Amino acid sequence: MSDTIQVIKERRSVRKYQDRRVPQEVIDRIVEAGTYAPTGMGKQSPIILQIKNDMVRDELSKQNAEIMGKPGTDPFYGAKDVLVVLANREIPTYLYDGSLVMGTLMLAAKDLGVDSCYIFRAKEEFESEYGKALLKSLGIDGDYEGIGHVILGYAEGGQPKAAPRKENYVYVVE
Repeated sequence: MSDTIQVIKERRSVRKYQDRRVPQEVIDRIVEAGTYAPTGMGKQSPIILQIKNDMVRDELSKQNAEIMGKPGTDPFYGAKDVLVVLANREIPTYLYDGSLVMGTLMLAAKDLGVDSCYIFRAKEEFESEYGKALLKSLGIDGDYEGIGHVILGYAEGGQPKAAPRKENYVYVVE
């Protein structure tokens, strides 16, 4: 089995993280891999935000928890490093493009020994006044929709086990 397939089979969503950051040079490699995800007609509709500022990370976590209906919790599970993927709604394939970036980021992370989890509700966060102001402060113009967050870190405890693959996952048309 190739290393790529092994990484795909071993990647898990981690929901409890050690209190330490991922080295910047490792995050740079993960983000670079994300920029090579396939996009419709090569239009590259997504953008990636790396959240290094702890106050911004905490505010996004707070908003995410409120959107989820669980205020006071940390939907980022203690992960210190957060990537946010947004995509330009003007490109018809933006949602798929952003989703492919999300998957690519998580596989690159696993390949580099970093754990991750896909966290939803970025759409609502970046439709809020806070989210819009954050994008504006970064000089990001356009009609961007939050696709998701990739939280990064190192698992506290062991790796989760894979759920058994469901029956009838694949159908063959001959």
